[in-house]
Amino acid sequence: MTSFHSSSNYLTVLFRTDSTVVARGFKAEFTSSLPASSGRVVCSDNMTIVISRAYLNSLGYDGSSVYLNDPQCRPQISRYDVTFVFPIDTCGNIKTFEDGRAVYTNTLRAYPSSFGEITRRNHLKLLVGCKMDQDSISQIMYLIEHRDNGSITDTGRFTTSMHFYTSSSFIYKVTQVPYEVLLNQELFIQVELENKDKSLVLFIDTCVASPSPHDFQTRAYYLVRNGCAADSTYRVYASGFKHYARFGFRAFQFLRAGESVYLQCKVLICQDSDTNSRCRRGCVRRKTRDLQSQHESQTLVAGPIQLKGLNPFSP
Repeated sequence: MTSFHSSSNYLTVLFRTDSTVVARGFKAEFTSSLPASSGRVVCSDNMTIVISRAYLNSLGYDGSSVYLNDPQCRPQISRYDVTFVFPIDTCGNIKTFEDGRAVYTNTLRAYPSSFGEITRRNHLKLLVGCKMDQDSISQIMYLIEHRDNGSITDTGRFTTSMHFYTSSSFIYKVTQVPYEVLLNQELFIQVELENKDKSLVLFIDTCVASPSPHDFQTRAYYLVRNGCAADSTYRVYASGFKHYARFGFRAFQFLRAGESVYLQCKVLICQDSDTNSRCRRGCVRRKTRDLQSQHESQTLVAGPIQLKGLNPFSP
């Protein structure tokens, strides 16, 4: 199937065939894109739907007549916009999976302002969706009204957090900043999806240490790379099977550098039921560099870690 996009408000289609085609004609499906000034959707741990009141009024609707699958979820109505903001797994969102991606959908409806129990006017229907790839999300909103289809798209991603813990039980977070440790002390780290959806899993793809929080290339030291342990003390407690991932390693210091160590980790998000996902394949050793992915990587930085009693002026 081939897709086309027109930069104007009309599209001319020329259909040409030969004698090998038995039936007449062809079939095409189309959507019309709404301008950002009329409506937009943003996805992260929350789904945010913003519809212009001027746009609604032009169609004969007002802000109080707009509903989601769960009518108890009500919008905030300002002078210019009608805005829904809610956790992505609430307000009647329906979750499905499409090509290995988690898809959250909802339906926004608006009814004409009128009295009585029935109406013979068409009502507004917006199909809103968030599609999540391994490490990013894309959003799409489909508009269905008066036999016309439309769409609004945007990009975003789930929120993840990374914290040090005091032990392998991962009960108590380390609140000390900077985190002072002993040389060769075992450290425990957890990366977690803020949206605790148990049908999604986190996988630690790559973690690299650096003496600088802004440069993870010049003096990079890999703990894990492409899911493969690169440091002899690196230990996995959970990765690829939960909405969180846990690992540990022993503290070290960089030679001829400052006393601080920072971590940067790249994580992947996969469908739990997909046994062939990248999260489940674990270590993948690559001889050549990957082609640039079409999706934005999810990276987190933690630190600094400082050694107790380390003299920053020693050679």
